[in-house]
Amino acid sequence: MESLMASQVGVDAKDANRDYAVGLARAFGGAIIFGLPMLMTMEMWFLGFYIERERLLLFLVLNLLMLVGLSRFGGFERTESSFDDILDAFAAYAVGVIASAAVLFIFGILTTDMPWTEIVGKIVVQSVPASFGAIIARKQLSGGAEERDDEEEEQEALEQASYGGELFLMAAGALFLAFNMAPTEEMILIGFKMSPWHGMALVLFSILLLHGFVYGVGFAGQEQSPEGKGFRARFLGYTIAGYGIALLVSLYVLWTFGRTDGVNLSQIATMTAVLGFPASVGAAIARLVV
Repeated sequence: MESLMASQVGVDAKDANRDYAVGLARAFGGAIIFGLPMLMTMEMWFLGFYIERERLLLFLVLNLLMLVGLSRFGGFERTESSFDDILDAFAAYAVGVIASAAVLFIFGILTTDMPWTEIVGKIVVQSVPASFGAIIARKQLSGGAEERDDEEEEQEALEQASYGGELFLMAAGALFLAFNMAPTEEMILIGFKMSPWHGMALVLFSILLLHGFVYGVGFAGQEQSPEGKGFRARFLGYTIAGYGIALLVSLYVLWTFGRTDGVNLSQIATMTAVLGFPASVGAAIARLVV
């Protein structure tokens, strides 16, 4: 009897190790897929060189906190506690760092004669979208009956998310798309080309698009209208709040990348509205991704 129990424990441990290895492999796949556009963007290569290290460190801390929250709704493996979510987040970030470093070295963007501060800066910047891809890889890349059962459990968790959880998911989606757009020079160029009327039209369009994506068009994972709340409550509590989060995320990302340094308030407002457009789309489709 004891030998049978010991054998079963060994089998369970072997299955657990296998599942974790599969989860890690899936996480690397997600890191490459989600990080590749930024890994092949020239502005991101230079960003790791000149970004202020204090801002980079703050961004790293916030990214880790975001990964912990995302692990609660998905993650590249099943978690049972907050401590597991923390371990999941650090594992996802480590995957993002390794995947980013490997690709950058293969591309010749990183070389051994570079100062170590430049190497670290470039890897850390690139690891943000890569770690995002790693943490959500389980939902995006999984297959099979067991994974579908797990996905159904995660979908139930999403449906039961509190109002604060809904806003967090919007912030995560906004951060991901804003981060991918903010380093490009086109954000500044579009801001200079726009008139105040263009800016107001873009804000209105962003809000309507956010509301339509969240409630109107029937995407998978689309938010269900909260019971007992009319259009006004939904519009103010979710759409306007979500767009406000998208703007705050956009402003923070622009500040992190130094886009707001030495720029007057009107230009900052315009750039924030421009970046707020993709950020609001990211906020709207967060449930599709997470």
